[in-house]
Amino acid sequence: MSAFALALLILGLGGIAWAAARARAKAFLAPGAARPHSLPAYHGWYVALWAALPALLFLAVWTPISEGLVREAVLASPGAASLPSFEFQRETILTEAREIAEGVRPGGFYSQSNEIAPVYESALGRYGLIGAVGAFLLAFAGGAFAFSRVSPAFRARTRVERLVMGTLLVASLIAVLTTLGIVLSLLFESLRFFSMVSPVEFLTGLNWSPQTAIRADQAGSSGAFGAIPLFWGTIFIGAIIAMIVAIPLGLMSAIYLTQYASPTLRRWMKPLLEMLAGVPTVVYGYFAALTVAPAVRDFGQAIGIAGASSESALAAGLVMGIMIIPFVSSMADDSLNAVPGAMRDGSLAMGATPSETIRKVLIPAALPGIVGGVLLAVSRAIGETMIVVMAAGLSANLTANPFASVTTVTTQIVQLLTGDQEFDSPKTLAAFALGLVLFIVTLLLNIVALRDVKKYREAYE
Repeated sequence: MSAFALALLILGLGGIAWAAARARAKAFLAPGAARPHSLPAYHGWYVALWAALPALLFLAVWTPISEGLVREAVLASPGAASLPSFEFQRETILTEAREIAEGVRPGGFYSQSNEIAPVYESALGRYGLIGAVGAFLLAFAGGAFAFSRVSPAFRARTRVERLVMGTLLVASLIAVLTTLGIVLSLLFESLRFFSMVSPVEFLTGLNWSPQTAIRADQAGSSGAFGAIPLFWGTIFIGAIIAMIVAIPLGLMSAIYLTQYASPTLRRWMKPLLEMLAGVPTVVYGYFAALTVAPAVRDFGQAIGIAGASSESALAAGLVMGIMIIPFVSSMADDSLNAVPGAMRDGSLAMGATPSETIRKVLIPAALPGIVGGVLLAVSRAIGETMIVVMAAGLSANLTANPFASVTTVTTQIVQLLTGDQEFDSPKTLAAFALGLVLFIVTLLLNIVALRDVKKYREAYE
């Protein structure tokens, strides 16, 4: 029996326990009886949780343990003595034997897999039976213990609510611990990289060509890990060109939809505008590579710019700006709608025109939300990869020419970690250093923006 099927059976037992406990607790509501502490549903949930949670936890722990026990049993069998020493071939044979034992395939390419399959089948059945028996025993024991405590005076509601609060706390801790794990992994691998490559070279160097420094003994003298071109390309495409497109268009769209458009037009235009956020980035990449990039190249050649490329920062930035318009527009729309109507009415009553009211009253009052939308858009643009790969290229050039090919930090991270890589080489570890720098810069930008948002919020509250 698979772990998934066993988990479904345990949940079914939990449902039966819930119904039984709820039916018993309903008897406490008889006329003339003392008022019970908790409603019947709380008693049902208390018994169901005791019946299901211990068994599911045991199953979650036993499943990986049983995998190791099955593997050890197979490797200890006489048939495993003929397995080849080459690890890849040995793992392939073991995988085939497991698939034969599970009925996924009728036979294997290797003869050893057919010989080992019965051993696999026997071990899977034996340890699967142990797991099933243990899980069902825990389910029945937990359910019986909880069912014996069902009484009018039992505080089932308190116990269930404490468990729910504990679950919410664990969910919150998972997010915090995940973030901590990401930071620690970046720090650990980045320190390994900086032990091979000077941080000064990495942060101030102007040459990025990690493919010329694959071996550790080459890294210190190659000068191939200067990341300034990557940082500039990220800022140039995501924070300059894309923002020049997204901020004016997004903000003006929000102003029109909130202040000038009729309710009917707004009902149609706002969903259509927000649909841009749901388009896959690979579609934007195709659009940038096949339509925008050639047009930008032809335009550059027409105005006499030498070396205008079909892979350019301008093409990627324009399409990226279009992609993040909904992020700016939606946040600005919500912020403008949240401004108290009394402020707008008071400005108009003082003789200000609608445009003056928008410029001098509504936008300053809604600035915290607008800044939040811009920050969200910048974060989205900085983390974009597909559009840059397809429209801007992979060349790490330090140039202010928007018609030239540039690349970004995220694009290089993907390129460095694609394929079979050695994680003890500076070429691969450079990806973690790039991620750490990007993380720190984004964090600092958010801190500065939060201070500005707090200042404007205090001014208009």
